[in-house]
Amino acid sequence: MAIGLPVTLVIAVLIPSLWALGAAWVASIVGLIIVDFFLSPSRQKMTFDVKAPGSFYIGETEQVWFKYDYGKASAPRSPECRLSVNERFSVAPQHFYGEAANGALLAAFDLKTERRGDGEIECLWTRWQGPLGLIWRQTKEELNLEIPIVPNTRLVKDKAIEIFSRDATFGQKIQQDRGDGTEFDALAEFVPGMDKRAIDWKHSARHRVLLAKEFRTERNHNIVFAMDSGHLMCEPIRGMSKLDWSINASLMMAYVSLKIGDRIGYFAFDQKPYFYSQPIAGTNSFPHLQRLTSSIDYSHNETNFTLGLSQLAQSLKRRTLIVVFTDFVDTTSAELMIENMGRLLRRHIIIFVAFRDEALENLLKSSPQDNDDVSRAVIAENLMRERDLVIARLHRMGVHIIDVEADKISNAVLNKYLELKRREAI
Repeated sequence: MAIGLPVTLVIAVLIPSLWALGAAWVASIVGLIIVDFFLSPSRQKMTFDVKAPGSFYIGETEQVWFKYDYGKASAPRSPECRLSVNERFSVAPQHFYGEAANGALLAAFDLKTERRGDGEIECLWTRWQGPLGLIWRQTKEELNLEIPIVPNTRLVKDKAIEIFSRDATFGQKIQQDRGDGTEFDALAEFVPGMDKRAIDWKHSARHRVLLAKEFRTERNHNIVFAMDSGHLMCEPIRGMSKLDWSINASLMMAYVSLKIGDRIGYFAFDQKPYFYSQPIAGTNSFPHLQRLTSSIDYSHNETNFTLGLSQLAQSLKRRTLIVVFTDFVDTTSAELMIENMGRLLRRHIIIFVAFRDEALENLLKSSPQDNDDVSRAVIAENLMRERDLVIARLHRMGVHIIDVEADKISNAVLNKYLELKRREAI
């Protein structure tokens, strides 16, 4: 319309009798806009549908689909969509430029989970042009879809069953465990090949037959996962926080432990203890344990090891395998942790799980380019040395140490647990 007005103005000046062309031009454009409006598909005549997963796994990306079904009406031209979500998701792409075909307009967004909790898909903004490209129709779909973001257990069962099958000596059938454990099972007549130390001389004299004791693996040990949810554990590593990596590792070990017959419980603390579940048994308890982990939330508080670990010691009534997932920076912050670990070791067995500090290792490996790089490398080396001192002290105390990269935590924790089972340490 604006381009045509100067042309009609020049015509009106040169040929005054044709001044009406300007008004006709404006009226024709307005008429085309009205025609374009009525030809473009209306939102009221469309059917809207959403296809989204029932839950999301932390650290993974899922697709969410939106569909506008406009039937036999004219297709929307140049459709654009934008999705609004809460802070627990990240969206790609920011704008979706779709194409309408076969009576439907489809839009797809990749949602990557950033944190556990309740994710929310808030609303979808969509706009499209009319057939002539002169108008925009814009609509806002209020979705308010709350979708839980849960620990990633998609591969837990498959991986656990695979490892479990390789360690069949800790299987479900008790008769396969005879001779491998410390719990008395039965008396049997002594045959060559049996351990002579297992001979029961008192019963052998009574029955006048050489009898030996058979043992089986104990299967009802208490295992408690102690989760530090302080601010250091909220640091993201490879797309997930340290706390989420820890929960995934604990669930994998929990599944195998429940299969073997042990009992699993959870304990969480930051500046103070705020969650404890009594150890429970049975593979049918695994979904319940998975739901319990949703109570372990992120925190920006400093971790109080004295209050947390002392409360854990008071809650445990029998000898327990404690798997501590935590992190520390230097010897000063770890001093109270070491002191309270020593108290727990008097009655319990402890597996200490720490995350390899990849940021410090990268600073040490990179070639310095200026004085600032040299200073960073020196500070990183001092922090790594202090870290090694803390781990060495814990190891001398008798704590079982796991210090690996985040993506290797699950296998490392499970292997350490199975190793302790083989050694009859628990």
